[in-house]
Amino acid sequence: MASIDRIFSPFKALQEKLFARLYFAQSVSLLGDAVTWLGIALLAFEFGGNQSARILSVALTLRVTAFILFGPYAGVLADRIDRKKILYTTHFIRMALVAMLPFVQTLWQLYTLIFLLNVFRAFFTPAFKSAIPQVVSKRENYTNAIVLTNATWQLLGMLGPGLAGGLAVFMGARQIFFFDALTFVVAAFLILAIPGKLLAADENILSSASQISVWKDMRKGTQLLFENRPIRFAVMIEMIIAIAGAQILVNSVGLVKGSMGLNDQYYGWIMMAFGIGATLAAFSSNSIDRSRNKRFLLLLAGTLIISAISFANFVPYPVLIFLWVLAGLGQGFTYLPSQIMVAENIPIGEQGRVYGAQFAWVHLFWAFGYLLAGFTGSRFQSMGFLVGGAVALVLFIIVLVTSLRKGS
Repeated sequence: MASIDRIFSPFKALQEKLFARLYFAQSVSLLGDAVTWLGIALLAFEFGGNQSARILSVALTLRVTAFILFGPYAGVLADRIDRKKILYTTHFIRMALVAMLPFVQTLWQLYTLIFLLNVFRAFFTPAFKSAIPQVVSKRENYTNAIVLTNATWQLLGMLGPGLAGGLAVFMGARQIFFFDALTFVVAAFLILAIPGKLLAADENILSSASQISVWKDMRKGTQLLFENRPIRFAVMIEMIIAIAGAQILVNSVGLVKGSMGLNDQYYGWIMMAFGIGATLAAFSSNSIDRSRNKRFLLLLAGTLIISAISFANFVPYPVLIFLWVLAGLGQGFTYLPSQIMVAENIPIGEQGRVYGAQFAWVHLFWAFGYLLAGFTGSRFQSMGFLVGGAVALVLFIIVLVTSLRKGS
């Protein structure tokens, strides 16, 4: 009974009225993101037909590039100005950008809007993460709040495309972007309903801090990220997760439809299994590890996802579903410890720049993972997952040996 209570304990964070407003704003925004990407996929097919995969690969590259380029600066900004202002401003700008998508006529217009949308998402994310402790009054509810936000992200990532597909049937591929724009407006007004400001520090301190160069603050975000041993270990595990997870996102379709000879429906189910695993991990991570030491969850995460992908080329489809649930669990178990480690080890006035640096570095790891997955999937078609798993395992061992040697 106690374990069931722990699984549902994240919802206790909604008793905090300020967090509840921020949470529902994020949920509506996530639904908008799901609609955005489904609509972009439909536009890609409209422009490219059978070449839509190439268009989407460029879109994903632009997405990651925006995160890498602007994530560190966005984190610095989250420590310098009112985080609430960043949150609602980015929503209103994204509303305007998605409202332009129904009218695009060329690929360069589509690529430009995709890049700009993700630039402002890069500004939103560190401000959102660093705002959570400011709207949660009880310390025990902070962990619950992180678990709930991550679980909702996973759940809407799994269900959102289906809901967006239903909207596309009724509204049309281009018209769904108007619904998308409406979600960002609703989210912005929910954030505006949060009273007061969400300043990282006293306004006098912020005023003097403004004399410090932005570049120095960006470097400091990365320095704080890697000089703290627990946080550095978490970031290195996120690198492992990115390399293994990219194999799943890039090569699952080739495995299911190519090697196994199955249709789109089976591919949809296998990716849903991955999403279910990540969602279960998000909800259960709080009950699995109640201690201040989050290494256990991080080690479990790496072990699960590496084991899952390493055997993927050699198992029948029903077993692959089970492995992808395990892989989803592995990916989902990284979110709670990495975010809490920053909150526990970094002063609140510097958390924005650290979350911004983390956001950029993790997406840099994913960019490398996508390139590696493309190489292993095309060069080693019959055992691409095994090769990718071997690379991830070697890096995992190096991270473990290095962390033990330094006593982290």
